[in-house]
Amino acid sequence: MANKGPSYGLSREVQSKIDKKYDPELEERLVHWIIAQCGDSVGNPQPGKQGFQQWLKDGCILCELINSLYKDSKPVKKIQSSPMAFKQMEQISQFLGAAERYGVTKSDMFQTVDLWEGKDLAAVQMTLLSLGSLAVTTDDGCYHGDPSWFHKKSQENKREFTEEQLKEGQNVIGLQMGTNKGASQAGTTGYGRPRQILNNK
Repeated sequence: MANKGPSYGLSREVQSKIDKKYDPELEERLVHWIIAQCGDSVGNPQPGKQGFQQWLKDGCILCELINSLYKDSKPVKKIQSSPMAFKQMEQISQFLGAAERYGVTKSDMFQTVDLWEGKDLAAVQMTLLSLGSLAVTTDDGCYHGDPSWFHKKSQENKREFTEEQLKEGQNVIGLQMGTNKGASQAGTTGYGRPRQILNNK
């Protein structure tokens, strides 16, 4: 990939807005979770956005993270550190594919270049946050770390009704339908004042 110089004008403004979305507190929480999930062998990144990007850039830690959320068949078969750009980007893509199969929605996914080129690290944070929430919600024993680091996703609460209960419900008039008890037009007048006809003779 060619190195690009600093951006100017509108490009710089857009990049500045994206950079402001990055959350240093969330970064700290995600680092703690990844280390708890994968073990101390993943090391510790330098604090800050650049350190976080360099830590995850080759895709190895991300692949280890998604593999740690499975008990038996690991989604990423081969994790190999490589200095070559296309190999690193390929591993990031493997993580993204596995995360989508795990249940992370497409709208919560970052693009490979967001991480590799550091274009939008806030999107990387959102993907990891969504993955952590899913792992806590699944509650299959694969999640390691403090459950309070992520909120649980809402789950379907399906209810089954018998035919008898459904028939009973048809006889009930809901309060939102209103009532006609005590309804009367006695004592009501039309809206506004009546037309005044004045004879000044």
